[in-house]
Amino acid sequence: MSEETKATEMQLQNQKPSNINAFEAPHTHADGTTHTHADGTTHTHSHGAEPHAHVHDPAEKKRQLNRLSRAIGHMQYVKRMIENDEDCAQVLIQISAIQSALNGLGKQIISEHITHCITHAIEDGDTKAIEEFQHAIDKFI
Repeated sequence: MSEETKATEMQLQNQKPSNINAFEAPHTHADGTTHTHADGTTHTHSHGAEPHAHVHDPAEKKRQLNRLSRAIGHMQYVKRMIENDEDCAQVLIQISAIQSALNGLGKQIISEHITHCITHAIEDGDTKAIEEFQHAIDKFI
C-alpha cells in the first residue's frame, strides 16, 4: 500500500467512526420521507405512493383478496396445464377465464374506489387523487 493510499485511509477514518458506514447505518423516519443517519447525514426521498387518508372496508377487502386468491390458483392450474403439454385450445380458454376474473376484480376495485376513496377526495378537495384515478382507469381500460 502506498503512503498516499495510507494517508487517504487515515483521513477517511478520522472523518467518521470506523463502525459507521453512512449508507448502511440505521436511519430514523422523522416524517416518512426524511431520514437521519447515525453519522448525522440527512436526506429526503420518496417511499412511493402516498397512503390513503382513510381505511378501506374490511369486508370488501376480504372479498377482493378472495377473488385474487382464486385467480392465482387458476393461474397455477394453467401453468401445470402447460407443463403437462395439455391441449393449447384448452389453455387459451382457461387464460380467457383468468382475464375475465381479473377484469371483474378490477371493476369491483373501481366501484369501491369511487364510492369511498374518490368521495373522500372530493370532500377534501384532493384533485390530485382524482387525476391519479383517471390515469389508473385509462391504464385499466
